Amino acid sequence: MPRLSDTMESGTIVRWNVKEGDAVKSGMVVADIETDKATMEMPVFDDGKILKLLVPAGQQVKVGTQIALILEDGESLDGAQAATSVGAPSTSAAGRPSQSASQNTFVSPNSNTRGANSVEPIDAQAEEILQADGARVRVSPVARRIAEQERVDLGSLKGSGPGGRIIKRDVMNALENRGSNPAAKITDSPRPSAMSTSAPQSSATAHVTASSSLAVPVSPTPRSNGLVVAGLQSTEVAVSSMRQIIAKRLVESKTTIPHYQVTMKFELDRLMALREQLNSELASMGIKLSVNDFIVRGCALSMAKHPYINASWGGEKILMHQQVNVGVAVALDEEKGGGLLVAVIRDVDRKSLRAISSETKALSEKARTRGLSMEDMSDSTFTVSNLGMFGVENFTAIINPPNSAILACGAALKQPVVRDDQLTIGFEMTATLSLDHRVIDGAMAARWLNTLKALLENPASLLV
Repeated sequence: MPRLSDTMESGTIVRWNVKEGDAVKSGMVVADIETDKATMEMPVFDDGKILKLLVPAGQQVKVGTQIALILEDGESLDGAQAATSVGAPSTSAAGRPSQSASQNTFVSPNSNTRGANSVEPIDAQAEEILQADGARVRVSPVARRIAEQERVDLGSLKGSGPGGRIIKRDVMNALENRGSNPAAKITDSPRPSAMSTSAPQSSATAHVTASSSLAVPVSPTPRSNGLVVAGLQSTEVAVSSMRQIIAKRLVESKTTIPHYQVTMKFELDRLMALREQLNSELASMGIKLSVNDFIVRGCALSMAKHPYINASWGGEKILMHQQVNVGVAVALDEEKGGGLLVAVIRDVDRKSLRAISSETKALSEKARTRGLSMEDMSDSTFTVSNLGMFGVENFTAIINPPNSAILACGAALKQPVVRDDQLTIGFEMTATLSLDHRVIDGAMAARWLNTLKALLENPASLLV
């Protein structure tokens, strides 16, 4: 498993694009990998033939774990097959064995039975301590999940892993010997309520599209007198790598950055009229400007006048950025597991509305289909989060480090307003700026918002 992002510690193989026996060439994309930030394409760097896929789609493994073998031109079959033994060297970019021996890789000898064609990391932290019939059982997450699905009593198994831990091989052997081995008992039903986890869960199928097989309903608890207590019933859903990193980063942001918010209303009558006119004239070219395009450009031009909004906290110094790179929050489809990415548009203060619109649409589409690259998500200096298209009137957003500010934009709503002391109908938008108080004071934030307000309420200034 290659490291595809600077913070990546493990990855989930969403799907393989090749089969065993397929010929591959250098640069060919052989798999889609879900990292802590996005789903990314994984190429190979050698010509050859796929000898073996060691990790099935849907499984999460640590960086450096051997996931596939490539038989290169001129390489002997015996030498390549020897690499699948216990303690085989890890591979880089799906196939080239490295010189350092892998200490956390086990290739099951039963890999050709029951679809157990996989690698199981042997890691002291990647285990769960469960209570089974009053006894503590050490079991890997993979083995626990298979045992629940196949209704194997973990308390009846003897682990062959480090420290007596039950690993996938033990469960697979119990399934094969179920008919002749009475020790491999079948449980009446999964017993998640009788299991307590004392170590962090390491999900082998973290991708949410595969999580339906991991959903475990929690049954009502029976009392000693036979009555059933109708307690809270829940369903366990596997957490994707992206969701894990979102949780980690947002908790880090809220606990380490002194957040505060400043809110302002914007009159968008002129902006909505100009947008309608421009979209009508540009329709034949397939161009449609959004309100968000105007906001992004307005934010960039405002930062040119108020550089502290375009800065980061650097400990004993403040880093004043020379580029204005605006990150645009992109929500991924819930059917594909959901999640949130920040696509970065660079040098926004030097780009036209048309260029901003085109780049935003291209990055959003890429995020929802193929996944964004590291370059697509790096070096933002400010972030815009817009929920107006969902009808949200106002909200607050959490700062995206190392940014010092993020603008949360609500919908441009048509409503009764007062213009020139007269009650009329007009468009108004509420936006809330979340700020890092170590870098930006309240008065600085207010001045920036007033500059943005002047630009959005006089949108012709955004065209030059």
